[in-house]
Amino acid sequence: MSSTTTSSSTAAAEQSVGRRAAFLLIGVSLAHLLNDAMQSVVPAVFPLFQQSMKLSFAQMGWVAFTLNVMASVLQPLIGAYTDRRPMPMLLPLGMLFTLLGMGGMAIASNLTMLIVSAALVGIGSSILHPESSRVAHLAAGKGRGLAQSVFQVGGNTGQALAPLLVAFVITPQGQLGFLWFTVLAVAGILIQSYIARWYAHHIQLSARAVRRSANRGQDTLSRGFVVFVLSVLIVLLFSKFVYLASMTGYYAFYYMDNYKLPLEKAQLALFALQFAGMLGTLLGGPLADRFGRKKIIWFSIFGTAPFSILLPYAGPVGSILLCLAVGAILMSGFSVIIVYAQEMLPGKVGTIAGLLFGLSFGMGGLGSVLLGWLIDQTNVAFVIHLCAYLPLLGVFAFLLPKDAKLIRE
Repeated sequence: MSSTTTSSSTAAAEQSVGRRAAFLLIGVSLAHLLNDAMQSVVPAVFPLFQQSMKLSFAQMGWVAFTLNVMASVLQPLIGAYTDRRPMPMLLPLGMLFTLLGMGGMAIASNLTMLIVSAALVGIGSSILHPESSRVAHLAAGKGRGLAQSVFQVGGNTGQALAPLLVAFVITPQGQLGFLWFTVLAVAGILIQSYIARWYAHHIQLSARAVRRSANRGQDTLSRGFVVFVLSVLIVLLFSKFVYLASMTGYYAFYYMDNYKLPLEKAQLALFALQFAGMLGTLLGGPLADRFGRKKIIWFSIFGTAPFSILLPYAGPVGSILLCLAVGAILMSGFSVIIVYAQEMLPGKVGTIAGLLFGLSFGMGGLGSVLLGWLIDQTNVAFVIHLCAYLPLLGVFAFLLPKDAKLIRE
């Protein structure tokens, strides 16, 4: 009788833990949604800034570069530091920086103010990603791919909503529409404050687990092997995020010029890209848990190529359909790449998350600057056609080692 009671109590406790973990994953995903919605609005309103401030494509590229390079530089540093000394209250602090950035965007009257505001948003993003990714990892249990996908799908959902927010909030109201996003930032601060309290209660337990995992990982993998794997992953991230920079920053111009349609119509194509990306992200982690990380990684990059190459030649309706295919496939692999690398170096959860998120933002920002400069030298159509071939770099994913060589339980 006592064993039955004990089993029932254990089952009830496990269910309670599972519900709490699911609630926390939803929380970090929602915070990610709010962050990435606000961050993604910035490049989406480039046409507005270009008209109101008479900016060149290169100058708009510098705004995107500032936004992304702040995250690129700070994220791995924050991740590495908090691997050694976790700081739960960084979570709401990051949203505070984003709040200040959104307010700055609303009142910016020149390029300098835009760049400062973009820097504040970038700082907020650099704090959120490694720390929230760590919370997702702690709450994951054995379903790490699913947990990272739930976290990441929040970001993709926010990115998907950004074009609609531009079309229905910023476009009618102009720059002052950014003031509405300060409400989103306040909501993010409240959510992150709750998550930070849970995180603070689990620091000691997670620190012991991380040290044990780190010792196992360091005993089995050579530095050369780790450098090789990370190098391949960086090539894949380059192809993904520079291509996305061309789409989110400049495809609207191509769409308007090529089809003679207004900005609102162009934003629908970008919404299709991001909405499909949200679905792809949600499916990518569970599929990787079942079929293997490597398979999903190479498919997510290389499998995008046929659709991205066709996209510049499609009509207005066809472009939306192709954006759906590109988004669903291309976005399915990023959360998988993060888990793949974290399983290679399990004691460096924050460092890996910060490094890969940081590189993704940095390459996207640098890509925006270079692509903006190239458009000034040539034209939008040339750059959109050129970037369509970037997913072909996904062929390098075949060089990645099998999952079993990395996982150290």
